[in-house]
Amino acid sequence: MIKKFVIILITTLTLAVNVNAASDGELLLKKNEPSEVKDCFEKINRATFAFNQVLDGVIFKPVASAYRILPSPVKTGVSNSLDNLSNLVTIPNNILQGDFKQAGLNTGRFLINTTVGVLGLIDVAQHLGMSEYEKEDYGQSLAKAGVGPGCYIVLPVLGPSTARDTIASVGNFVGGDAWYNVTVKNDTHYFRDIDYYSSKVTAGIDFRAKNYDSIDNLEKNSIDFYASVKSLYLQDRQQKILNSKKVISTQDDSDWEEIDNK
Repeated sequence: MIKKFVIILITTLTLAVNVNAASDGELLLKKNEPSEVKDCFEKINRATFAFNQVLDGVIFKPVASAYRILPSPVKTGVSNSLDNLSNLVTIPNNILQGDFKQAGLNTGRFLINTTVGVLGLIDVAQHLGMSEYEKEDYGQSLAKAGVGPGCYIVLPVLGPSTARDTIASVGNFVGGDAWYNVTVKNDTHYFRDIDYYSSKVTAGIDFRAKNYDSIDNLEKNSIDFYASVKSLYLQDRQQKILNSKKVISTQDDSDWEEIDNK
């Protein structure tokens, strides 16, 4: 209990340094503009990025290549199931952002897809006319509360992030992710640690497979692949914070943080 309190206290104090009032979308847009996010640790970030590229070439890319040849219904079912699990983080963030209507819709979506949709493999809610699902996380909630992104950070294995989003991910491990709670934190007869970690690895593979050609093309056509990925990630993050429907070029999946936040 004391350990959790200390983590929360440190997190709160750290975030407070970056807090500025964000009264409208224009200010949010300005604060999260890619050009405004400083690359304070560029040398370390580039080294980590190079390490991640090696891992991608040795592990993720070959596995994603094999995953791509699976029948389309299988891949769709896996993606649906992962989206369904991510509701367990999205719903509390809908509430934190004051979007109670969306929280109710996503709760209904989760219940319907988990039961009738066979653990989320089938997106029954979509066929019932429920609104399109949009993920929310603690980083987005903090951004909408006025917390600036801080420095750009590249995490080992997990990839692009910011200081705000990295710290926000702590929320998953202090009770903010129900899936983590019932698998890793609690010893139940139904779920184990491996279930949680397997879902995260699968999410990473699913993401890599969906963006297989896009990432390869970006690497081939970029003078500086590191800079291109940073720019693309920060643009994508900006659009998510604003709940914008704008499509970011070269990316056909909806989330650069599948492994980290869900």
